[in-house]
Amino acid sequence: MSLLDDPRNRRPLIASVVLGLALFLLLWIFLAWPPLLAWLVGWTPVAFAIYGIDKWQATHDGWRIPEIVLHGLALIGGVIGAWAGRVVFRHKTQKPVFLVVLIIASIIWGVIAVWSILGR
Repeated sequence: MSLLDDPRNRRPLIASVVLGLALFLLLWIFLAWPPLLAWLVGWTPVAFAIYGIDKWQATHDGWRIPEIVLHGLALIGGVIGAWAGRVVFRHKTQKPVFLVVLIIASIIWGVIAVWSILGR
């Protein structure tokens, strides 16, 4: 069974992608932000919100956001929102894989940011 087989998995994944891309395009095209900044800022509130939704669902015995979606949001550019969601909601703090993924995402996006700034 794949991630997208269950409609409960598809909804948060599709909503996250649509919202993240919409925020990115709004910041980049309409507000003329630099693309990298628009990308990171566009995905940050999405990751933060998804962490919050998943924590709420966990405390209320509701459906859950698949962990791969949470990891994917951090890796695609929502790393700041994922860190903030982890701290603010105290969510996924007992799972070492989340810390590893967030560290890796931070390094990746840090290198991309430095390369972008210094590479010009």
